[in-house]
Amino acid sequence: MHDLLPPAVAVAVAGPADWTGDLLPAERDCLSPRAVESRRRDFTAGRVCARRAMGALGLPPVAVPSAEDRSPVWPAGVVGAITHTRGYCAAAAARAAQVRAVGLDAERHRDLTPDVRRLICLPEEDDRCARLPAGTSWPTVLFSAKETVYKVWHPLVGTWLDFHDALVEIDPDAGTFLARIAPARLAESPVVDPPPVVAGRFAVDATLVRTAAALLLG
Repeated sequence: MHDLLPPAVAVAVAGPADWTGDLLPAERDCLSPRAVESRRRDFTAGRVCARRAMGALGLPPVAVPSAEDRSPVWPAGVVGAITHTRGYCAAAAARAAQVRAVGLDAERHRDLTPDVRRLICLPEEDDRCARLPAGTSWPTVLFSAKETVYKVWHPLVGTWLDFHDALVEIDPDAGTFLARIAPARLAESPVVDPPPVVAGRFAVDATLVRTAAALLLG
């Protein structure tokens, strides 16, 4: 993810030992005793990476517990995001004095079923994906981008954002995407200045789709 985010954002990607690393007490309390092994591994790697990213900013390795909706609760003065998919986990963190919000997401690079595509893509997005160069699952890139946009939106606004609430345009040559938030969601926002657009970057290889975005201050 380092290649997709500005220098103000610190990134940590999980290594082999991080999936079974140590959790702080406040983090352990967020895991249900009935949590399956895959959930424990994902959660652990995410928190280890989150603390490593904060350490890269010169911050102490404090706990990053979960809210009721499972989103990470960052310490005061820090914004960040965590993502995990099969075999991959990363976290990003930045100082709130420099970055308003950050989001990132990773997905396995595979084709989506027609039903899933209809759930994620607006009709115009599906049409555009069909016209993009072959060899990439562009609906998966779109899905990942919308997950990243939600991770930017939710900490700032505090409301849900459906897949059809953001219209995403992909630039395959530049490796960028631009998401425009639906006017109805902007009008309903409980905060004064919700972000009307979120610009980000993406990268695709044979196995993984990665997306990320940051709203810088100043």
